[in-house]
Amino acid sequence: MKDKAYKVLAQQLGISNKKAKELIDRGLVYVGDRKVEIARGEIDTKTKFRVKQVEKPEVLFEDEQILAVNKPAHITSEEIKKDSGYDLLHRLDKETSGVLLLVKDKDFRKKAINEFKNQKVYKEYTAWVEGILAEPMEIDYPILTVKKGGKAKSHISKSKGLPAHTYVEPLEIHGKKTKVKAVIKTGRTHQIRVHLARAGYPILGDTLYGGKPWSRMMLHSKRIKLLNYDIEAPEPKDFEIR
Repeated sequence: MKDKAYKVLAQQLGISNKKAKELIDRGLVYVGDRKVEIARGEIDTKTKFRVKQVEKPEVLFEDEQILAVNKPAHITSEEIKKDSGYDLLHRLDKETSGVLLLVKDKDFRKKAINEFKNQKVYKEYTAWVEGILAEPMEIDYPILTVKKGGKAKSHISKSKGLPAHTYVEPLEIHGKKTKVKAVIKTGRTHQIRVHLARAGYPILGDTLYGGKPWSRMMLHSKRIKLLNYDIEAPEPKDFEIR
């Protein structure tokens, strides 16, 4: 017998259907090591679920101008903004972990935004990708982002896309997977994700751009250098490949 995944989960945990759907949508519900992707998908009613606990954001640095946190996966940037009471200088995707900057001072905010606009901010990420990347490479495909129904998806478009540049360097190879460093000069929506996918190295867990299902999207905001700040975030435990 089958039923919708969120209904089966709600019955097992004794919670509301709404809460069960939220857990699945956050990417916190697993069957074995496989993440449940679709809350409304049909599943056997005897399926046993595992629900992952969300880590709390860690303060990396704070002064009178900025708050830098190590954002866990499965939490949105907007949730951290709401909890802190400060404005976001940039955003990370829900399943991306790492350095997230919030601003306290209005004058500093103007300076910081200007640095982002003028591509003077150093943004370094680490990611686990499918395939073996043996040599560094630079990706400069122009990116077009389409927003529909409150969701965004980016595409490579030579005619309509905006300039985008990503430098990628291999760090570690494990089987047929490579851990890479990715440095972006521009900040297009889903830039690293769509660039790596187009280059033939989709990020593990990034099913939107052709990556194979994983415990999470394996992308981490490692380091940001902005004006006189240099903030680095350690990788979380779930970023390891065994």
